[in-house]
Amino acid sequence: MNENLPPCPQCSCEYTYEMNALVVCPECGHEWVPAEDGADSGAPAEPVVKDSVGNVLKDGDTVVVVKALKVKGSPSGIKAGTKVRNIRLVDGVDGHDIDCKIDGFGAMQLKSSVVRKG
Repeated sequence: MNENLPPCPQCSCEYTYEMNALVVCPECGHEWVPAEDGADSGAPAEPVVKDSVGNVLKDGDTVVVVKALKVKGSPSGIKAGTKVRNIRLVDGVDGHDIDCKIDGFGAMQLKSSVVRKG
């Protein structure tokens, strides 16, 4: 039995165990593939966020809105083709994973599925 198993990344339980190629947490039931020796730097892995056509997005990118979006409280929404500069990737609510400022609208969150890398 390997005594050097990592704690659960979701609930930090230290009583994890191996089951075939997976590591399992008995408290929350989370299952994951353990990192290879030396591959884990101690920092959590960044999630990969892709735009509507499959390009990988990163902080600071410029994106273009690909479809018209309705905005609550605004008589006109965000038009397709609107450029959004200096995006920030976040762990948002309901799939909204881009935090940005849009001219004329202010700060808001967008889904990566409605933008493409510009």
